[in-house]
Amino acid sequence: MSTIFTKIIKGEIPSYKIAENDDFFAFLDINPNAKGHTLVVPKKEVNRLFDLDESLYNSLMSFSRKIAIAQKKVMDCDRIGMAVIGLEVPHVHVHLIPLNKMEDIQFTKKVKLEPKEFEAIAKAISEKV
Repeated sequence: MSTIFTKIIKGEIPSYKIAENDDFFAFLDINPNAKGHTLVVPKKEVNRLFDLDESLYNSLMSFSRKIAIAQKKVMDCDRIGMAVIGLEVPHVHVHLIPLNKMEDIQFTKKVKLEPKEFEAIAKAISEKV
């Protein structure tokens, strides 16, 4: 059975896409810790980060870096934090979160955004990739 991320990649579930290439897909988290919170996922369904083959793992980090650099150009933040937890969806995903304080990386505080805000943020980051 396909994961929710595979369904997003295939367009079966709508998303606020930032960027994609042959191997990866980046989109805004719809339950974000902060404005601009982005998920980067491999198109290949793999449950655990360290089960990725070395080449795909390294490419995931490189693609995530490009997205984070674009985020930093757009979002008003001190830095972009990265977290890979993987318990909530059995599909590797990297969280790229704009940070101003330690609490921004904790998954207990969420930000509510309207669809137009998501669209504007996605477009702005996408244009910087």
